[in-house]
Amino acid sequence: MPISRVTKLYAVEDCKIFPLLADPDGGVPSYGAGIDVPGIKAMEISGDVEVKQLRGDNTLLDSDAEISNVTVSYPHAKLGLDVLKALVSSTVTDSGTTPAQKTKWSLKKGAKPLPYKIIGKTPTSGGDIIGGDVHFTLFKCVMSSFPGLGLAEEDYRTVENEANAMPLISTGDWVDVEINETAVAIPTAATP
Repeated sequence: MPISRVTKLYAVEDCKIFPLLADPDGGVPSYGAGIDVPGIKAMEISGDVEVKQLRGDNTLLDSDAEISNVTVSYPHAKLGLDVLKALVSSTVTDSGTTPAQKTKWSLKKGAKPLPYKIIGKTPTSGGDIIGGDVHFTLFKCVMSSFPGLGLAEEDYRTVENEANAMPLISTGDWVDVEINETAVAIPTAATP
């Protein structure tokens, strides 16, 4: 008997992004290694539906609709320079020796948003199935607003990220929601 297709959603435990390296028409997409989104706080997926109405004879004759936009927002508690590098064409450099080491993220003129896949998951038993979990995957995302960076007075600063999701050219995959009977870690290796 298959598992239930209905579940609660409690908490978010892990989130990774995977740089999209290739998305060939009729081929197989390829991704870079997973990058942890440090201190993930939430993963919210929303969308817009565009409705067209056909009117005539002073009445509504028909109506049709299509999904016109899917977005994902994922605030996280810690700044991750590798996450920023995966979101937009930029560099991260390490320099110096102890006790004067440093790491630096640099954004230069002409930088462009980069495509990536994002996967978020509940903790074990975060769904209805004890010992299972729930995964959300958006296969191709591009940031839609600059990441919320900076500092806050006498408080922690949360990094805010938001992206538009679109179907892959290669497969048409857009969004998956998986309910797992047994909890599964988000892979770190590149996967299609």
